[in-house]
Amino acid sequence: MSRAVETEEAPVSAHVLAAYRYCEAVTGQQARNFAYGIRLLPAGKRRAMSALYAFSRRVDDIGDGGLPTEAKQSRLEETRELLGRIREGAVDEDDTDPVAVALTHAARRFPIPLGGLDELIDGVLMDVRGHEYETWDDLKLYCRCVAGAIGRLSLGVFGTQPGARQAERAPEYADTLGLALQLTNILRDVREDADNGRTYLPADDLAKFGCSSGFHGPRPPEGADFAGLVHFEVRRARALFAEGYRLLPMLDRRSGACVAAMAGIYRRLLDRIEHEPGAVLRGRVSLPGREKAYVAVRGLSGIDTRHISRNAAGRRA
Repeated sequence: MSRAVETEEAPVSAHVLAAYRYCEAVTGQQARNFAYGIRLLPAGKRRAMSALYAFSRRVDDIGDGGLPTEAKQSRLEETRELLGRIREGAVDEDDTDPVAVALTHAARRFPIPLGGLDELIDGVLMDVRGHEYETWDDLKLYCRCVAGAIGRLSLGVFGTQPGARQAERAPEYADTLGLALQLTNILRDVREDADNGRTYLPADDLAKFGCSSGFHGPRPPEGADFAGLVHFEVRRARALFAEGYRLLPMLDRRSGACVAAMAGIYRRLLDRIEHEPGAVLRGRVSLPGREKAYVAVRGLSGIDTRHISRNAAGRRA
């Protein structure tokens, strides 16, 4: 169960601070949308989130790298062993691995459910082994590993506000919001993934819309209802966002702003994909910096949180 976490900043040693700075640099270089959201957090939470991202990035990079399958599996299991050392608090502050140092410190300070990183490794192993997804339930299991788990890990840093209504459901909502973001990612990257030999959208859905032959060019397969497929998946993602957004009123102002900013960026990506489905076959759909800034300001202002709170109160009435 999630619980409120301390917000006061405790002294951080030079070794740990350097490790966090390394993680923040990785986050800023590799995850612009994520970095945009966590800059709204106080320093302690921002550092912890950057440590989570840097470890997750390491796992993803192994899965996406050019090593042979067996070597990738070996590297992922080595990373799992490192996670075990972090979980046991067996990484010293002067260790040469800055990500391990930073994550060990973060896990001591916040109630982070590190088992979520085991799930992430399991999900990346599914990629490495070329797992295919016949149904939405199959894909949902993968999404829970690679994204829902990240939502639950993040909630360990955010915590919930004392007295928040239905706080026991916060991990469920965080998980669902992670699914919404991952499905948006899958739609955005459908062409790139196809070029890398991966298909994530469920085979049942592809067959329903005549897209079983895959996506290997700037145009949909001949005779396919690609727009219908995209709109179908967009509706699914919107339902996940609507459920996951119930987390926002449970968070403090700055944590809620962080989540609202990250989720808001992906919601706007989803809007663009819905408006022009074929764009995802021609290149990566993204938002300009000024639009991301607007989403961040909207999150910090609490507009989304207040809107969701009013809707929830209306449903209870």
